[in-house]
Amino acid sequence: MKPLAVRLNESTRTQLDIIAQLRDRNVTDEVRLAIDAWIELAKADPALQRLAEAAREEIEREAAGKRDAIAAIFDAAPATKTTRSAKPVSG
Repeated sequence: MKPLAVRLNESTRTQLDIIAQLRDRNVTDEVRLAIDAWIELAKADPALQRLAEAAREEIEREAAGKRDAIAAIFDAAPATKTTRSAKPVSG
């Protein structure tokens, strides 16, 4: 696990402490549960899904450009930008 420091105002922290105490949990567990619930809501958000798809497309464009650059260096002709499998490096 990676640590995460979060600054809260005093009122929010006090509310969080009380909720954790009432649920017989520690504050860390309450924060983890809240974050997990928030992530699940975010996954179902259509706007976020569109942003993720756009990010995937950009990653694919960048990867295709890098594949073409490597092909230009090491191959006779650049590979096409359609689906490609990784070529093993031969020694």
